[in-house]
Amino acid sequence: MIQMQAQQNVGGIAGLAVLTPTVHGDDRGYFMETYNQRDMESLGFHYDFVQDNQSGSTYGVLRGLHRQLRYPQTKLVRVVSGTVFDVAVDLRPGSDTYLRWHGEVLSAENKKQFLIPAGLPRFLVLSQRAEFCYKVTDFFTRTMRAAFPGTIPRSV
Repeated sequence: MIQMQAQQNVGGIAGLAVLTPTVHGDDRGYFMETYNQRDMESLGFHYDFVQDNQSGSTYGVLRGLHRQLRYPQTKLVRVVSGTVFDVAVDLRPGSDTYLRWHGEVLSAENKKQFLIPAGLPRFLVLSQRAEFCYKVTDFFTRTMRAAFPGTIPRSV
């Protein structure tokens, strides 16, 4: 039985998906699978994730748009503490949805995950202290990335 629901091509953007895991809870707490390769493949997602990352930020932080040019990464992202507004922007050359964007609120409470295909850089606005976990399909390569700096002041 698949332990995850998937909304595919959200915002009309090919490959962009919101995943919601099945949460099994009782008076002791809860359990959920945050990733299951068989379930992902049965939902039509075929990715080889090679690295897990975690970052933390404080209230009002805006992360700039960034992506790796030569070694693009598909990302499966989720929040384990706090709340973020995560936005994916389609910057894939020749894409029918070039410059279209879609945003999702991800939180420790809603447990949603955002599957962001390679070629869609993303930024996030944090509404409070938050910790963000994400899987990637290629290794980080600092010399091969492009970044668009955030321009909103911390007070926003």
